[in-house]
Parts: sequence; structure tokens; C-alpha cells
Amino acid sequence: MIDWDDFEKVDVRVGRVVEVTDFPEARKPAWKLLIDFGPEIGLKRSSAQITNYPREALEGRLVLAVVNFPPRQIGPFRSEVLTLGTYREGTVLLVDPDPGARPGDRLG
Repeated sequence: MIDWDDFEKVDVRVGRVVEVTDFPEARKPAWKLLIDFGPEIGLKRSSAQITNYPREALEGRLVLAVVNFPPRQIGPFRSEVLTLGTYREGTVLLVDPDPGARPGDRLG
């Protein structure tokens, strides 16, 4: 069990995917995402194993991501945030914020 103080340490924010590019060097199929988290945080990059979503379905989409993990080197790519999803039968399903949410809004 964790307490409220532990939960508050995890900074989960709403972001808007502004760019999706191929990531052929990834060991598992993935996209490289550029996500806008609003003026406070700005643009951040994420490697996401969400290739079950076509590029067109991701560009412009709102997502939730942990923005305060240390960056992680994934092959030649530096992933700065963890885009959140659920797992079902080996497939990642993105967590959708409410359509009224704005980039930078904090989960809490």
C-alpha cells in the first residue's frame, strides 16, 4: 500500500500528440511521439508500444503521461515521459482524458 504523499509524487499530465514518427530501431514495435504538455512543461518525447493505433489516430490525440520520471534511453532515442495505457492480451490501450482537458492539466 502507498499513502497519499507517495501518489502525489507521480506527476501525470494531459498532453496532445503533435508528431508521430517511425521507430524501426526499437526491439518491440513502437512509435516515437512528440507530445505538447502546454506552456509549463512544453514539448516532450516518448517511445510508445502502441502500434495498434495508426499514426493518423494518434496525431492530435489527448493522452496521459508521467512527466517526472528520469529520461530513459531506448536504443538511439531518449524517451522523456511515460505515455500511459492499459494492457490486454499483449496490446496497449491508451488512457483517454476527458475531451475537455487541456495540455498541462494534472491528474489528481
